[in-house]
Amino acid sequence: MRLTVIGCAGSFPGPDSPASCYLIEHDGFRLLLDLGNGALGVLQQHIALDQIDAIVLSHLHADHCLDLCGLYVAQRYHPAGARERIPVWGPRGTAARMARAYDLPDDPGMTGQFRFEDLVAGEHHIGPFTVTAARVNHPVEAYGLRVAVGGRAVAYSGDTGESGALVDLARGVDVALFEASCLEAAPAPDVHLTARQAAEHARTAGVGVLVLTHLVAWNDPQQSLVEARSAFSGEVMLASSGLVIDVA
Repeated sequence: MRLTVIGCAGSFPGPDSPASCYLIEHDGFRLLLDLGNGALGVLQQHIALDQIDAIVLSHLHADHCLDLCGLYVAQRYHPAGARERIPVWGPRGTAARMARAYDLPDDPGMTGQFRFEDLVAGEHHIGPFTVTAARVNHPVEAYGLRVAVGGRAVAYSGDTGESGALVDLARGVDVALFEASCLEAAPAPDVHLTARQAAEHARTAGVGVLVLTHLVAWNDPQQSLVEARSAFSGEVMLASSGLVIDVA
């Protein structure tokens, strides 16, 4: 399983990264976790848009889903003709939400370009992957995700405040992509994690490698790293656009 960080900026694209998007590949299957604003352009540095096999949206804030609008255009208007529908898992109402984002009628909205499936808590079998979703602590319906194949697993927090469900979801994973939107000096309870809280969740879950992501442009990422390392003795990394991790 190969993980490529496409975008890791928190809440809005930063100067050196789009918003949230992660590419996970195994045996030729390409799965995207989130497709936030700015991600579609950078994604094309790694794969062609017609190579996307499936998309899972953790929640419907713009920095996690809005570039589905651009992909809709590529799907519908490509000069070679309309492309095969891409399955998209998202919280209930995703199809209507994306139709409104592009000022389309709900029917048909984007359903000619995407096959929308409801993301609910529990297991989803997507290509070779078992994707487990769990509700996490955010003002809208939001899910943390565990992606497993071949005895390896990656956990992704999506957006969340402190969450026991995230700890349970991430137990024993090889790599944890945990959001670290905040520093200890300016926490955001029940909305986002601080870097230290992300590390505490990783420690309790017994993860292998912690990758701090959803890094907001106004924070010093090195300070995030320092705060996380104070609470987690394993390897801690900062996500960056283009970072590749082979989970093996």
